[in-house]
Amino acid sequence: MQDVSDYYSAIQLRLDRWSSLRERTRSFARNPQGKRAAQMKQEIHDLFESLEVIEPYWAFPGMQAFDHIRRQFDHGSYDDVAYAVHRATRGLTTGAYRRRHIPLDRDGADSEDHDDEAMQSLESRALQKPYFEVLIVDDVNEHQERWIRNNITSMRRAEDAFTYEPVVVPSLQDALIAVLFNHNIQAIIVRPGLRMESKFDLPLLHRYINQAGSDEDLDAMEPENYGPELCRLVAKVRPELDAYLVTERSVEAIAGMDLGICRRVFYNQEDFLELHLNILRGVQARFKTPFFTALKEYSKQPTGVFHAMPISRGKSISRSHWIQDMGAFYGPNIFLAETSATSGGLDSLLEPHGPIKEAQELASRAFGSRQTFFATNGTSTCNKIVVQALVRPGDIVLVDRDCHKSHHYGMVLAGAQVRYIDSYPLNEYSMYGAVPLSEIKEKLLKLKAAGKLDQVRMLLLTNCTFDGIVYNVERVMEECLAIKPDLIFLWDEAWFAFARFGPVYRQRTGMNAANVLRARLKSEAHAKAWEAQQAELDGADHETLINTRLIPPPDARVRVYTTQSTHKTLTSLRQGSMIHVNDQDFKGEVEQSFHEAYMTHTSTSPNYQIIASLDVGRRQVELEGFEFVQRQLEAAMSMRRAIATHPLLAKYFKVLTSGDMIPEAHRETGVESYYSQEQGWTDYFECWEKDEFVLDPTRVTLAVGGTGWDGDTFKTKILMDRYGIQINKTSRNTVLFMTNIGTTRSSVAYLIEVLVEIAKSLDELDGDASLMEKRAFENRVKNLMHDLPPLPDFSRFHPAFEADPVTGEGDIRSAFFLSYDEANCDYLELNGSVRQAMESGREVVSASFIIPYPPGFPILVPGQVVSEEILAFMRALDVNEIHGYRPDLGLRVFTTEALNGLVEKKTAQTAS
Repeated sequence: MQDVSDYYSAIQLRLDRWSSLRERTRSFARNPQGKRAAQMKQEIHDLFESLEVIEPYWAFPGMQAFDHIRRQFDHGSYDDVAYAVHRATRGLTTGAYRRRHIPLDRDGADSEDHDDEAMQSLESRALQKPYFEVLIVDDVNEHQERWIRNNITSMRRAEDAFTYEPVVVPSLQDALIAVLFNHNIQAIIVRPGLRMESKFDLPLLHRYINQAGSDEDLDAMEPENYGPELCRLVAKVRPELDAYLVTERSVEAIAGMDLGICRRVFYNQEDFLELHLNILRGVQARFKTPFFTALKEYSKQPTGVFHAMPISRGKSISRSHWIQDMGAFYGPNIFLAETSATSGGLDSLLEPHGPIKEAQELASRAFGSRQTFFATNGTSTCNKIVVQALVRPGDIVLVDRDCHKSHHYGMVLAGAQVRYIDSYPLNEYSMYGAVPLSEIKEKLLKLKAAGKLDQVRMLLLTNCTFDGIVYNVERVMEECLAIKPDLIFLWDEAWFAFARFGPVYRQRTGMNAANVLRARLKSEAHAKAWEAQQAELDGADHETLINTRLIPPPDARVRVYTTQSTHKTLTSLRQGSMIHVNDQDFKGEVEQSFHEAYMTHTSTSPNYQIIASLDVGRRQVELEGFEFVQRQLEAAMSMRRAIATHPLLAKYFKVLTSGDMIPEAHRETGVESYYSQEQGWTDYFECWEKDEFVLDPTRVTLAVGGTGWDGDTFKTKILMDRYGIQINKTSRNTVLFMTNIGTTRSSVAYLIEVLVEIAKSLDELDGDASLMEKRAFENRVKNLMHDLPPLPDFSRFHPAFEADPVTGEGDIRSAFFLSYDEANCDYLELNGSVRQAMESGREVVSASFIIPYPPGFPILVPGQVVSEEILAFMRALDVNEIHGYRPDLGLRVFTTEALNGLVEKKTAQTAS
């Protein structure tokens, strides 16, 4: 039996303990007098003890049934115990307890043939009532608990849309553990009798409590405030839940308190029917999908189609003699729901007034924004919409140089003066990290010193990066607002949509940080802290300001936008994305320009299936996003642990840790790895709260240079061609495995099996290799792991496009359109004429975006000078794709004549 410390997740611990208990009780029941009987009996006792601290937080099988099974074992009814444990374990693993009552005794048992959810059709599962659990928090005895349960369950009616079971816990700590442990909980009833402390003391459970509040916070609470404080604490970790507070206190005593997620207060009464109806109403508010429901209803209507789209209603397919296979493959519903109509109960994405508008409002609630907008052509379009809506020609924008190419093209469209800022390099793995806060502050302070702060409009960063580096979003915005109080932030969270529904992740999302800042800036304590710091920093130099954690003024404006590829990490059809807005000046300053930018980039024929999938995906995350993100995290952590602890895999592979991907200077807590064989799992909540950068554990970067294959070869020739494993991102010597909410334990197990098989085959090849073959292999490994070209920083813009050599921003738009005239451009060969031109003293200036895959971002942009470092990097690249570069012609650059002409024109304009 694995030790508790081996488990990252208490959920996985629970399932594995039940599975182990099933195996042990079954074996013991067959031969209770065998040689290993005493040892096995002790193991069963140990399993019961470990489950005893976990089961109180779940409705099935319930503590009453659990205690009964345990007593049966103590009384020697081993066959009955084995049978009951088998039924309980099967109910848990198949999810059958969600659909029907499962008797654990032989007399009440029925056929198990329909227990398995996988054996049911999608249609039959869709017809079943969704199941959830309600947490009741009150310190009651067994008789009182039974009375509460009976009263709650007696309110259920056949016409109810949902079914639920109660879970009763006595204390505030137990309640916090329950909501972070039991993903089935959708509502909480907080009664006046709760106490503070749990009777259980298990480190794994304390890991859950620490996510909601520190021991000091809990100790400081007054007993009469336990109920309201619990509602507030739950709002921090699971804001999607509904709480109902039953209190004996007066309205006046409750009115001024922060009640967090509390939907309604009941005053000293036992109105169980009203509670029941409120619980169902609260869950229904999250379950509703206005546009998906409208589209389903539309598909059922008989209509005559006299508009565009012959495929609408499937007519062009059903009448065909040649494309019937398409209809058979997709089924009828997708065509019945395909239309270009905006009436008949539907809506227009460009001017929503009906179900699309309501669906966007529900998404705004789910993701913590003030406004949310759907997009059906990906986050590339979202990025360009936000940039065009906010950035005016001549505005200075600080841009993460290795961000997605859509941002660079957005700068071209907007006519921005771009100041690129560099991420820290990870030369050993041929990838970039993220932009240090000191780099951002240094650029802002330099612009302030040059008198240009009023021109600075926006800071644009990627959170999290493709490789999983996550910013301390709140701190970045705090300190930047201290320098530029009206700075706009655009966080590209294309890969981070799921983060809202993980308690630890949420604090590092743009929308959450914006809400926290808006509340903090209003507080009296913040105003005093700002005034004190202003006095302390009076006359401070730049170095002091860079090294000090700056406090923004109370009148700073919180202006935050995030773009999100919902389809990348949550349930949505491809290209389903969202824009989330939390901008205090949106209504007064931005709304109209945003509308125009949205009109510019959004199709007049958006795909209704994508919009419906965004609506349904929002429903899913509000009701089970917490569960799915926890399972995603479990899968990733188990993958990290399995690879890191396997001796054969360690010979050829390495899972990169925080210590590998984040320099020590940016890890204040010193946490290097989420798991080590020596210490087990790290309680990583502290580093996510404090460190400048953290590593998203669900993105597992595997160094593969030790195999002798580069990342692209390993991805294509080995994983895909041989084993059918799909991945996306590679570098010269790494591959990235991204877990998502659909990743299963079986998928992880298969990946580990494949890696072990690859390692074994490499061992066999090494055993049979000649001396020369071994030397060749060692050279390939050395080339991949050690002889790596350093990653270049952004060089500079040529004077023809550079607005100011001191502050470094440049006019990328002019350079982009100058290249439209072929007479202004030339081609130089990387291994010949480029070098000759640079040695002759000529400034070689790129006329195009040059984007190698990997790493997948521009190493040159139009108007940028080619430096020695960039040239060396390009010559050392051995990737198959370099967008913007033509191997047959070379590097597209501006002619000297075109550049000189622009400089002369610019000089004349300045002089006049």
